Amino acid sequence: MKLGVAVRSMGPQSRPEVLLECVRAAEAAGLSEVWVQDHIAIPPDDAEGSGGRYLDPLTCLAWLAAATSRIGLGTGVLVVPYRPPLPTAKAVATLQELSGNRLHLGVGVGWMAPEFRALGVPRHERGVRSDEFLAFLRRCFEDEPMSAYGQEFLFLPKPPRPPIYVGGSGEHALRRSVAYGDAWMPMAGAPGKLTDPIARLRELAQEAEREPPAIVAFTGFDPSEPAEARERCLGYAELGIRHVVAGGRYADAAEFRRYLDFLSDALGAVSATG
Repeated sequence: MKLGVAVRSMGPQSRPEVLLECVRAAEAAGLSEVWVQDHIAIPPDDAEGSGGRYLDPLTCLAWLAAATSRIGLGTGVLVVPYRPPLPTAKAVATLQELSGNRLHLGVGVGWMAPEFRALGVPRHERGVRSDEFLAFLRRCFEDEPMSAYGQEFLFLPKPPRPPIYVGGSGEHALRRSVAYGDAWMPMAGAPGKLTDPIARLRELAQEAEREPPAIVAFTGFDPSEPAEARERCLGYAELGIRHVVAGGRYADAAEFRRYLDFLSDALGAVSATG
């Protein structure tokens, strides 16, 4: 089983020296990827835990790519209806090229109404805009030459397309995963709650005559309950899930290192047998 970990690209933990120490520690510990978050415009009354400070995820991962050599670099998740498709596709391709094909592109439709207002993006259009973005992004990596609005152009660099992980829950997220994704990445808790959605995902994939997308469980573990964490991962494995991303709060790099030790102790055997 592959094991990734979320690092805090928000709040005081996103200071360069703290963030870099955490990511280098994750790479040294053998984690598969590190994942960063995405918010652009946090309202003052919803800033607890971050103070409204969020790093841009693609810029952040580009900086981390230069400071690491092996570990995967994930967006968990990039809110795609916030962004113009072509410049964002260019940033994605550039990051993939310069990182040596280490980008894992988690995408989502977003939810925070004040953020949509600040961006001037109609929230009710987020699903349609997300589908249009993903279709466009895939064409950027497949078509040559590329075209938009009747204009042909060269989309370069054109490294291998990064895998697309579609976040979210419900029918729309499952359909979007089948239509555009390489994987479905739900926020996961008890394994039993994923049984029906996974069955539906496989049904939709069969209707589309494609292999079912992989499943990446994005979840949080309590370091005080290692047995529960181990049992949950074994439950994921029984469902065919071979990739878990662990998230958790930490105050500083020292606490993050202790969380990595917990993951190694609690989940090392599960990861080795997955």
